[in-house]
Amino acid sequence: MPLLGPARHAEGMFRLRRGTVRARFTLLYAAVFLVSGIGLLALAFLLTRVRMTTVATGTPRPGDQTQHQLQQLVAGSLVALAVMVAVSLVAGRLLAKRVLRPLRLVTNATRRITADSLDRRLAVAGPADEVKDLADTIDELLARLEASFTAQRRFVANASHELRTPLATMRASLDVAVAKPQPAASTVALADRLRPQLDRVEHLLDGFLVLARVQHGAPADATRVDIEALVDEALRERAAQIEAKGLKVRFERRTMVAAGSPALLTRLVDNVIENAVQHNGDGGWIGITDEGGTLAVDTGGPVLDQREVDRLAQPFERLGEERTGSSGLGLSIVSSIAAAHGGRLALTARPEGGLRVSIWLPAYPS
Repeated sequence: MPLLGPARHAEGMFRLRRGTVRARFTLLYAAVFLVSGIGLLALAFLLTRVRMTTVATGTPRPGDQTQHQLQQLVAGSLVALAVMVAVSLVAGRLLAKRVLRPLRLVTNATRRITADSLDRRLAVAGPADEVKDLADTIDELLARLEASFTAQRRFVANASHELRTPLATMRASLDVAVAKPQPAASTVALADRLRPQLDRVEHLLDGFLVLARVQHGAPADATRVDIEALVDEALRERAAQIEAKGLKVRFERRTMVAAGSPALLTRLVDNVIENAVQHNGDGGWIGITDEGGTLAVDTGGPVLDQREVDRLAQPFERLGEERTGSSGLGLSIVSSIAAAHGGRLALTARPEGGLRVSIWLPAYPS
C-alpha cells in the first residue's frame, strides 16, 4: 500500500511528459492564471508605489485622507481583478478552442463517413495523446466494420448466384416432366403451382444481387439516362396489368435526365412503377411527375401511418396484408440505387390517403 501513491505519481508524471490533453489543459490554464496574478500584483504594486511616493514628500496627510487612499487602493485592486478575470476568460476560451480543435476535426471527419464510405480513414497526425488514440481507435473500428460489411455483401452475392443453379435445375425438371407425351394431370397441376413460386424466388435472388452490387459504391458505367423514357417503358410493360385493374395513369411529362448506370436506373424506375401498380386497388389511379430532378409517383388508397411508411425503405418491410405477396425488396432496392448515385428516396403518406414515392437524382451536366 505505501508504494501505491508513488507509483501513481510516477505514472502521472510519465503521462504528463507524454503531452496528454489533460496535461496541456493544466499547463495552459495554469499559465493563464499565473500571468493574470502577475498582472494583478503589478497593478497593486504601482498603486502602492504612488502612495509611498506621496508619503516620502513629507506632505502632511490627515487620517481621513489616508483612509481615502486606502479605499482607492482597494477599489483599484477590485477593478484590476475584474479586468484580469475577463482577460483570463477570453484567453481561456481561445486556448480551449485551440486545444480542442483536433477533436472537432475528428468529429467532423467521422460524421462524413457513411456505410458507403467505410474505406475512408481519419489518419490524424500529431503527438501521441488522447486525441490521436481516439482517432486510431475509430480507424480500427472502421476497418473492422468495412471488413464485416464486405464479407456480408460478398456472402449475399455469392449465395444468390449459387442458388440460381438449383433453381434452374428445378425449372428444367418441371419443363421436362410437362413436355412428355400425355403428362399426368397431377404433374401439370404441380408445375402450374411451382412455376410462380420459382419465379418469385428468382426475382428475390435477383433483388439480392442488385442490393449487393449497388452497396459496393458508385456505379462505374455512369452515363446520360433519360428517366422519362424509362417511365414510358415501365408503363408499357405493365399495360395489361394496368388495364386489368382499371387504373388511371396521369403522367405529367418533363425533361428529366440523370447521370448514372442505365441498368440500375432502369431497375429503379421499374421497381417504383411496379410498386405503384401492384399495390393499387381496382379502379385506382397513379400520378407521375418528373420535375426539378425529382421523380414523384403518387397512388391513392387508405390513409397510412407515416411511421410505418418510413420502414418501407428497409428490406422485407411491407404495409398491410395486401403486401404479403411481394418480396419486400422493391423500395429498399430503389433506396440503395438512389443512394449509390448520390440521390435519395423519400416516402410520404399522403394526408388524403395513399402514398407518394419521391426520388431525387443528380442531373446529368449539360
